[in-house]
Amino acid sequence: MIPEHDLRAIDLALAPYWPRLDGARIFMTGGTGFIGRWMLEALARAPIDVEVTLLTRDPAAFASRAPHLAARFQTVAGDVLRFESPAGAFTDVIHGATDASAALTANDPQRMFDTIVDGTRAALALARAQDARFLLMSSGAVYGTQPWDQLHVDENWMGGPDPRDPKSSYAEGKRAAETLTAIHHHQFGLHTVTARIFALLGPGLSLDTHFAAGNFIRDAIAGKPVRVTGSGQAVRSYLYAADLAVWMWMLHLTAAPGATYNIGSEEAVSIADLARRTADVLGAPGVEILGQPDPGWNPGRYVPSTQAIRRDLGVAPTIDLNEAIRRTALANGWTQCPK
Repeated sequence: MIPEHDLRAIDLALAPYWPRLDGARIFMTGGTGFIGRWMLEALARAPIDVEVTLLTRDPAAFASRAPHLAARFQTVAGDVLRFESPAGAFTDVIHGATDASAALTANDPQRMFDTIVDGTRAALALARAQDARFLLMSSGAVYGTQPWDQLHVDENWMGGPDPRDPKSSYAEGKRAAETLTAIHHHQFGLHTVTARIFALLGPGLSLDTHFAAGNFIRDAIAGKPVRVTGSGQAVRSYLYAADLAVWMWMLHLTAAPGATYNIGSEEAVSIADLARRTADVLGAPGVEILGQPDPGWNPGRYVPSTQAIRRDLGVAPTIDLNEAIRRTALANGWTQCPK
């Protein structure tokens, strides 16, 4: 799934830092999702002694999708809301289990909220009992609606989603998860760090869910016009997954306890322009903009400032948007030549 040249780049970037994880025993939720999978692919190649226990609702399905990872790491069946702590001591807890489904937000917002909050509470309880380092995968959604004239939102922005709108269940759940994490750091002395993750792109991203970038690549691979359901005015940015993997491990291994950082790209693009760029890079026969109402939680701007993490942790994006589109398409069977 993941190109070898991406894995080699990750190896090179993280080689000086892997010894900090030598001898670690990690408990991870969300390890079978897009972000967790990239983190595990990176870790599987690390020349260190490390054990990982993955919580997953379906170990057999994970083994079928990623047999090399299932052979390298231990899996335990369970749901983040109802799991028994595995035996033994853990030095690290990485918590990323969240169903980011737009359909779930629309149809069962209470389940979305409860999964995020109660799941985080359970993961924190395990980390506190073990005195383990804790990494929370949060979201840029915690900022709510970003003003159009604010080109990049930084970690000190005090905006927020509308708590009266059930579509805010995901964002409000992540805000509550961050508060629980901050409580555990300040009240109980737990070593915690939080990643506010923005939009992503790369091999392994679903092409058939609510991710516009994936849908556009799907259309282009099929030789169809790239279709924009809405107006295309919303603005996003996309961090390539190989950069994501490096940033996430750097955050966990080097950030100061209690730190929170944005993780994403500052290369902003409107959804309409993203469609045009995808069509151009992949040779699709044009773009169709349907102009239907946008049902999503954020039809506006969603672009982070990453000045803090670049300054403090020394990371930087290495793959631009056009190349991210190309690499994602290649990993999904695209063989056409660009126009």
